[in-house]
Amino acid sequence: MHLTGIHHLTAITARAADNFAFYTRVLGLRLVKKTVNQDDVSAYHLFYADGVAAPGTDLTFFDWPAPPEQRGSNSISRTGLRVAGPEAIDWWREHLARQGIAHTPPIERDGRLTLDFADGEGQRLSLVDDGGQGEAHPWAQSPVPEAHQIRGLGPIRLSVAQPERTEAVLTEVLGMRHDRSFLLPEGEVRVFSMGTGGPAAELQLLADRSAPARQGAGAVHHVAFRIPDADYGAWADRLKARRMPSSGPIDRYYFRSLYFREPNGILFEIATDGPGFTADEPLEALGERLALPPFLEPRRAEIEAGLKPL
Repeated sequence: MHLTGIHHLTAITARAADNFAFYTRVLGLRLVKKTVNQDDVSAYHLFYADGVAAPGTDLTFFDWPAPPEQRGSNSISRTGLRVAGPEAIDWWREHLARQGIAHTPPIERDGRLTLDFADGEGQRLSLVDDGGQGEAHPWAQSPVPEAHQIRGLGPIRLSVAQPERTEAVLTEVLGMRHDRSFLLPEGEVRVFSMGTGGPAAELQLLADRSAPARQGAGAVHHVAFRIPDADYGAWADRLKARRMPSSGPIDRYYFRSLYFREPNGILFEIATDGPGFTADEPLEALGERLALPPFLEPRRAEIEAGLKPL
């Protein structure tokens, strides 16, 4: 029973229309599910992914009217987006420049060519050369050429005040392994792997003694890790046996989830690969209409009336 990689990452936007334009038209991702936060139906929950909405490719956003994030420790501080090869990194450098988006020069970090940039609300992102590892599912309608499209998430970096406490949960509860370390100007980064490893299954841990971050627009809300559908019950039992306070089983309709906070306060989710986003929409029409899980469908008129057009 093991985590197999990163499932999705959920962040916060205060400008849903701008967010939609940036992630689909600039980054070339596909909007695969336009739904609402199931715990706050006044807010969109937007899911961007690859051409087939594969687990491990979902970058999602809650649309909340929040002030900008106050950066600091005990937060998810950088999100990796995988692309294949140095030619892709070079294409993205030129593309971001054409779009007027500030970015750093490409740099080799932890043995991988990396390009740092941010979206319009300060969401910290990196394009990472994954060497073409694993499957890729391009989106035919993306404005980004197929060879250079974003292939999925990873690695994800956490900045925490007490890294040893987080490390204990990563290794002893979640079964990750410490593979290696590398240096940044901010300090040593320890790399933990899941499943078969590689950037799609890596979590980075950086010690950060600054004041705790305050979530807002441009912040990451939580990160989710992948499990096979059949392992869901066993993971719920494992968290209980390890005395990790958790949400208990929650059915999100598109996947089943378990939520808990690691000792520095970052929200983790364990999520099943299935049933997936085609549970209520055909693959070719994903994201074209507001999708609601069955328990919210009777409230469709009320929910749609409270949402702004994208």
